[in-house]
Amino acid sequence: MSSLSTPAAPTSTGGTRLRGGTVQACVCLCTLLVVGFVASINLAVPELAASALRPSSAQLLWIVDAYVVLFGCLVVPAGALGDRLGRKGVLLGGLLLFALGAAVSAAAPDVAVMLAGRAVTGVGAACVLPNALAVLIHATEPARRPRAIAVWASMSGVGGAVGNLGGGAVLSAGSWRLLFAVAAAAAVGCAGWAAVAAPRSPRHDRGLDLPAAGALTLATLALLLGIIQGPEQGWGSAFVIGAFAVSCLLYGLWVLGGLRARRPLLDPRLFAVPALRAACLGMLVVFFGMFGFFFLNASLMQYSRGFSVLQTGLGVVPLTIPLLAGSRYVPGLVARFGDRRVLAVAFLLVGAGIAGSATALDESYPVYAVWLVVLGSGAALALPALTAVIAVALPREQAGVAGGLQATTRELGSALGVALVGTLLTSRFVHALPGRAPDAVVDGHVPHTVAEALATAAPTHRGGVVSAYTAGADGALKTVALIVLAAGALVVAEMSWAARRAGSGRE
Repeated sequence: MSSLSTPAAPTSTGGTRLRGGTVQACVCLCTLLVVGFVASINLAVPELAASALRPSSAQLLWIVDAYVVLFGCLVVPAGALGDRLGRKGVLLGGLLLFALGAAVSAAAPDVAVMLAGRAVTGVGAACVLPNALAVLIHATEPARRPRAIAVWASMSGVGGAVGNLGGGAVLSAGSWRLLFAVAAAAAVGCAGWAAVAAPRSPRHDRGLDLPAAGALTLATLALLLGIIQGPEQGWGSAFVIGAFAVSCLLYGLWVLGGLRARRPLLDPRLFAVPALRAACLGMLVVFFGMFGFFFLNASLMQYSRGFSVLQTGLGVVPLTIPLLAGSRYVPGLVARFGDRRVLAVAFLLVGAGIAGSATALDESYPVYAVWLVVLGSGAALALPALTAVIAVALPREQAGVAGGLQATTRELGSALGVALVGTLLTSRFVHALPGRAPDAVVDGHVPHTVAEALATAAPTHRGGVVSAYTAGADGALKTVALIVLAAGALVVAEMSWAARRAGSGRE
């Protein structure tokens, strides 16, 4: 106690704040890397579709989602691993694993190796994200922690835009292989910085519960398998129905295992808390909408507007403006108006931004950019508010699990958004293609990707191929917008109910 009154105290506090700022910059960069990599691959989809790998429409979706699924499903065990073995060590290991997987994808001779590399990279990202937040929480003074968390949370939204911008710059200078090589080098650089800047934090005895992690991962893979294969196999096929049935079974086993375990890694009872459950759903919905949009936006700008990959990356800059400029004010808005009002406006803006972008597909780019700003404004409000609710729901010693929980909902939302948008796009595109571009149908085979259709269609029918693609994108985006608005209303309603129940309990 006496040391607080010594002359050295102010210097010590200043040094702590300086180091906290350095740590925050480091973990934010790590977060930008692993989240941005989800978005940057979308820019490479047209090039990958036309590459020597020759992926099908389903394989293209898996190239995107293999990373995201493992990222999302393993992030909670990875957070617990950091709690148990040390957050800094797991963070560093995750960055190096990320680099290894990206290097494998860069050298991939076929789709199978590409998917293996994407899976390894996803495991590395799962180790990075929750432990980055845990390191930040332990390195930041309590008074500065809410704002630090808000800034870190905004990086998950900015990461999507930065991934588009950085990916566009890299792809304009080389092929998709260069994109993976640069990501590997960036991860090694982040690992070096974190090794110097990140402090070590206390360890806690946490079980890893690998069977539960395996059940959750396999359940999610089965769910996405059913969604992605629906257009090709048929929604009533035994394969698709079987995938959905297996998914339900595995999710049920995961819940039952968590209820019976003495110390479950992620206790299903946590979702009985209305505010926490609503915040997790809200995070999933925001990323469902945003990354479903990112998946389509990259190809739309290249195919429909004729943008280069660099122009496509620059084209999402308007979306980043609210995220960069507005996130710091969200804690104050929540304190003044309440989280429910802030989130109601946020979901309205996200849904309106996605729907508006669909209506502006044939409009000039400035009109389209306005809707990007609307979408970015909604994300800027939602992400810090939702992250704060989840972060305070668990005690500080479970910071890794708290970070993992909100990261899981983000990445699962991203994976579902990409899968559903890709599936809706393919279904509508295939339906619209034969009537508009009959020459694209070769030997009875209807192309499932726009790259394949453009490669086989006569020059006079290429406009019809692009029109069919735009029509598919329009329907997919409007469907996603409706889902975001409906789910957002549910989130706000449940939070209101939780607040009323808490108020009556105090009385």
